[in-house]
Amino acid sequence: MGKVRKGVEVSIAIADAVTQANVDLIAAYPITPQTHIVEHLAEIVANGELDAEFIPVESEHSAMSVCCGSSAVGARTFTSTSSQGLALMSEIFFIAAAMRLPMVMALANRSLSSPLSIWNDHSDVMMVRDAGWIHIFAENGQETYDNIFCAFRISEDPDVMLPVAVNLDGFILTHMIEPVEYEDDELIRQYLPEFKMKNTLHPDNPVSMGCFGMPEIYTETQMNREAGVRGSYPYILKAWDEWGKLTGRNYRPVETYRVQDAEYCIVTMGSYGGAAVEVVDTLRDEGEKVGAIKIRLWRPFPLDEFRKAALGKKYLIAIDRAISFGGPGGPVASELRSALYKKDGAPTMVNYVAGLAGRDVSPDDFRKIILEGKKKAQSGDTEGFTLYGLRG
Repeated sequence: MGKVRKGVEVSIAIADAVTQANVDLIAAYPITPQTHIVEHLAEIVANGELDAEFIPVESEHSAMSVCCGSSAVGARTFTSTSSQGLALMSEIFFIAAAMRLPMVMALANRSLSSPLSIWNDHSDVMMVRDAGWIHIFAENGQETYDNIFCAFRISEDPDVMLPVAVNLDGFILTHMIEPVEYEDDELIRQYLPEFKMKNTLHPDNPVSMGCFGMPEIYTETQMNREAGVRGSYPYILKAWDEWGKLTGRNYRPVETYRVQDAEYCIVTMGSYGGAAVEVVDTLRDEGEKVGAIKIRLWRPFPLDEFRKAALGKKYLIAIDRAISFGGPGGPVASELRSALYKKDGAPTMVNYVAGLAGRDVSPDDFRKIILEGKKKAQSGDTEGFTLYGLRG
C-alpha cells in the first residue's frame, strides 16, 4: 500500500492499520460497536491479504485468553472489544498486564448495562482503568489510525512490555466516515520492525508464568507492576516523537489549545476535544478568555504535563463521560483534583458528566457547560458533579 488519503469508516481504517502492522494473530468476539473492525480483519485474513491467524472465539473472555497465549510465545497480537465484552474479558485483562504481555486492543468505548445500551460513553474503560494497561484516547479517525502503529511500537518495546488500549468513542468514531491519510507500507515497516520477543514460552524450555503469589511476595509484584506502567512514559513520548518525524503528525500526552493567555479551560478526553476547540474559538470572539486541555494519555497519567497546562488558571471545567457512583465526582475530575491538590496556582474545578450512552452534546451544549461552569466556579459551587441535560 502506498501513501494515500481517502474517506473511510474509522473501523475499517483500524483494520487496515492492523493489516499494515503485519500482526500474527487476531482473536476477537463481535460486539457492537467494534464489530466492523474484526469483521473487516476476518475478510482480510480469509482473502489472503494478511498472513495471520484469525481465531473466532466463543466469548471475549476466551479472546483475551488466546491473546495472552499468543503474546507469551512472541506473536504480534491484536484484539478489539467494547462494553459488556470488556466486562466479560476483565478477569484476563488484568492478567495480561500483570504478566507484561505486549498486545494492542482497539477499545470502542460504550456504556455498560443496566439498562442495556449500545451507545457511547467511557464507563467501560473506567471500569478497568487500574488494570495496568497503557491507555491512549483518540479524537478522530486519523489519530486512531496513527495510534494503532504507535501502540504496537510502545507495547513491544523491550523496556515496556505492556498491553496498550487505543480508546475511541463508539459510533461517534467507529461508524463515522472521515478523511484518513494512510501511510506507505515501507514507512510502517521502518517505524514498526518485526517483533522479536526475548523471553517467550517454548516447549523446549518450560517455565511457569503468573503463578500463585503468597503474601510474602504479592506486594512486591504489584510495586513492580506500578514501576513498569510509570516507567513506560518516556518510551511513549519516544514512540510519538519518532512517528511525528516520519509523518508530520505529532502527539503529546496532554494537548492544549489557546491556553497560554486563558483564564479558564475546559478539559476533555476523546472525540469531544474537537467540538470543545470550536466552541473555544467562538467564545474567544465574544471576549471570553477560555482555552481547551485535551488528555490523550490516560495511563500512565501525565502529571507534569497536565499541571503545566492547568496551574495558573482560575478555573477548570472537566467533562466526564462516566459516573463514579457514590464518589466525589467523575473518575477523570477526581484524578485531576488529586493531581492539583495543594499545588500553588491550582485552579478551582467544576465537574460535569455529559453524553452518557451517546446522548447528544452539541456545540451549544458545550457553550452552556463552559459558561455555566465558570459561574459555578466563581460562586464556589464546586462539590460533586452536575449531570448535564438531566430531565425531570
